[in-house]
Amino acid sequence: MSAPAHRDGGALPSFRSGELRNPELSAALRTLELTVRRRLDGVLHGEHLGLIPGPGTESGDAREYQPGDDVRQMDWSVTARTTHPHVRESVADRELETWLVVDLSASLDFGTTGAEKRDLAVAAAAAVTHLTSGGGNRIGAIVATGERTVRIPARGGRLHAQAMLRKIATTPHAPDGVRGDLRGAIESLRRPQRRRGLAVVISDFLGPIDWERSMRAVSGRHDLLGIEVLDPRDLELPDVGDVVLHDPETGRTREFHTTPGLRADFAAAAQAHRRAVEHTLRGCGAPVLALRTDRDWIADVVRFVASRRHSYGARVNRVPRQ
Repeated sequence: MSAPAHRDGGALPSFRSGELRNPELSAALRTLELTVRRRLDGVLHGEHLGLIPGPGTESGDAREYQPGDDVRQMDWSVTARTTHPHVRESVADRELETWLVVDLSASLDFGTTGAEKRDLAVAAAAAVTHLTSGGGNRIGAIVATGERTVRIPARGGRLHAQAMLRKIATTPHAPDGVRGDLRGAIESLRRPQRRRGLAVVISDFLGPIDWERSMRAVSGRHDLLGIEVLDPRDLELPDVGDVVLHDPETGRTREFHTTPGLRADFAAAAQAHRRAVEHTLRGCGAPVLALRTDRDWIADVVRFVASRRHSYGARVNRVPRQ
């Protein structure tokens, strides 16, 4: 079981379904939990503040507007009384219901820097679970491989969170040649109708963007967050001469010679697709958190949470270590 080290000495455990015995799986999940708690407790220190303030929040105290604050949080009544612009700080609803949509299609069974994108998806799920748990909050998950969809009911408590992450980590891999179905997974959030809350979509978002309509429909009832998990080879091809590439979602295998022109075209197409994914997600009202297998993923999560809360005028009592 590999556990590649990052710059901060943290580790991303490998979750290979069928290869981890129960004690090894428990140890891997425990390592992941400790990594998340050690780095994210600084973000949660003090008042419990929402990951993405929105309909699932309640108003807190007003304070004077500062450059960079979100103008959508303006408190016009206080502004009118004081003749100085004020914003309303948001405090998270302590009975938030969070739903994870975890894409574990075959394209995530890939990694070139010591960890697979699948491992990163499990880690992202663990981070969101830690950020939204406690205080009576509930969390559930929809895990899709293309071959099957696993639904985990939303419940509260640490035991449920651990069981949910265990279920996500041990979801069987999709057979070769089975396409992912991200749109179908997102649609599962709409039926049956669920209480208003936070929906987090974790995927590499490779393939056609056929999920926009479903995402927009979900955004009418839930706050959204998109977590994009990537590997460096999703973005560029190495200069290695002849290479055999296999697409696990179609089963097709082709041999290429990595000429400079081919590498440039691949990189341009990959960047164009990423821009299209980001534009679509933001158009659906979903901020995007990008995680990569070759970066300190937990530091990226910390920076994202801190920047989101600053943009909403939230108080952070202690700056986390980078």
